[in-house]
Amino acid sequence: MYSEWHRLQSVFLSQSQTEVCATTMKPTIHLALTHDWELRGDGSGDIEQIQFAPLRRLLEVYAQAGARTTILPDVMQQLAFRRCENKHPNLKPLADSWDEHARAAFLQGHDVQLHLHPQWRNAEYANGRWHLDGDWSILNYERDAAYAMLAEGKQYLENLLPPLDSSYRCLAFRAGALAAAPSTHLFKSLADLGIQLDVSVAAGVFVNTNKLQLDYRDCEETFLPFFPMMEDARKVSNKPEPIVCVPLNHFFGSRRAVTRQNISLARHEVRRKRSAAPAANDAPARNQSSASRFELAYEKLILPLVKRKHFVSDTGRLNYPLMREMLASIRRRAQAAGMAHVPVVLTNHPKDIRDLPAIERFVGEVSQAEDVRFITLSEMAGKLRSGEFQVRTAVSKPRMNTN
Repeated sequence: MYSEWHRLQSVFLSQSQTEVCATTMKPTIHLALTHDWELRGDGSGDIEQIQFAPLRRLLEVYAQAGARTTILPDVMQQLAFRRCENKHPNLKPLADSWDEHARAAFLQGHDVQLHLHPQWRNAEYANGRWHLDGDWSILNYERDAAYAMLAEGKQYLENLLPPLDSSYRCLAFRAGALAAAPSTHLFKSLADLGIQLDVSVAAGVFVNTNKLQLDYRDCEETFLPFFPMMEDARKVSNKPEPIVCVPLNHFFGSRRAVTRQNISLARHEVRRKRSAAPAANDAPARNQSSASRFELAYEKLILPLVKRKHFVSDTGRLNYPLMREMLASIRRRAQAAGMAHVPVVLTNHPKDIRDLPAIERFVGEVSQAEDVRFITLSEMAGKLRSGEFQVRTAVSKPRMNTN
């Protein structure tokens, strides 16, 4: 595999004349719509309401637009359901429905690839609730434990889908909570298992909580496909590697659009609280201090007017104006890249969708755009292998990433 990547990189480095021509034309954007399909991070949520039903509605939207997408199911969740179904028979029909929904999406032309949240590793089910005590970051597990989770998840998909299509392979991965770097073993394990594409790294993301620590503020490549350093995927390798990263797209929303979305969300929350029946333990919430209310107002309404907000490109959490701004940002960055073909990865969390009509409108318009094509992660991996999509190394010519 290394010699093939080396050949492709030689082609990439010799294309300066082609790149000059590309800068004068409109590039083709290959847009991968991906979906982290899962329950809440603590195992809570009605699986029909926040997982199965939203997926069915999304598939209807995509069928109308002729869009093929990629489902990234949390396979560790499904493995926990299967492990506990004998002791708790009510879990088996839910696990069976999970399989049926994944197969139905696949039969409609959508891709299914690997996603996992390791906190499900030793999950227990009792009194109608899941209890998860595993670490939320796969980066904090020893190599053998992490490898076993990845291998079991990959094997589950490769048992589930090949009866529908014998050519199916699990080739792409997204880490739970985007926790993919740094690690001395994660990317080596992915490569050993035949994973060719990672879509976990989201430049600008910073998390520091008691459950998760993640710092992607200083990623060396934020837009284009690149060969990662195998020990730290935030950095670009100086040579071809057995796995390619395509960054999860990000952009900065305008002050006006962010403020309008926050006002809309605030109004929705007020209406929700007014319609909810008051409970005896609601008093602390009603007596929220004026200081905490000011902090919330400052974060949601004042700060966006002062500083543009960083967004991971999650269509489930954006309104229509912000999706349009996202696409405009992608087009600017693709033009600046100087390439004829630019792959871009978006995400979506069906459990968190705020405005399905906005997604329907956005996807419908994109399906009519002359410069955008929908692509699955399996197709993206194939075009990266063939050299149709160029891949950066640290020694290849850097390109400006503008917003």
